[in-house]
Amino acid sequence: MSIIDFGQFLGSHERALGLRSYRTGVLAANIANSDTPGYKARDFDFRSALAAVGGDVRLTARHPGHLGAGATGPDGVELRYRVPQAPSLDGNSVDLQVEQAEFAENAVQYQATLRFLRSRFSGLMNALRER
Repeated sequence: MSIIDFGQFLGSHERALGLRSYRTGVLAANIANSDTPGYKARDFDFRSALAAVGGDVRLTARHPGHLGAGATGPDGVELRYRVPQAPSLDGNSVDLQVEQAEFAENAVQYQATLRFLRSRFSGLMNALRER
């Protein structure tokens, strides 16, 4: 009887799903606070976070003021402030159209990851039935 190593079987897709889920919450918070004076939109670089699978996730800023003060997510993902294209007078940096587009793209990627994982488990179930 052999033991299935799910870490190897799923690869980085399990972690990608967790990061996508976390990013959904971050983007939803940005959208929910689009009218909150002084609110600073945040996000993280998904590709960099996923590339750091198995290691300590640390994202670097292009400018010292872009990092959130101690705001971290799963596996130490650091949230960065989003630089607004057109700053508002009340200090809010949320660009609602940008946030909605990022949210929609992230949702599509989340669903794609779920479909991939579903097909992996379906294939595993078929292989187990054939034994």
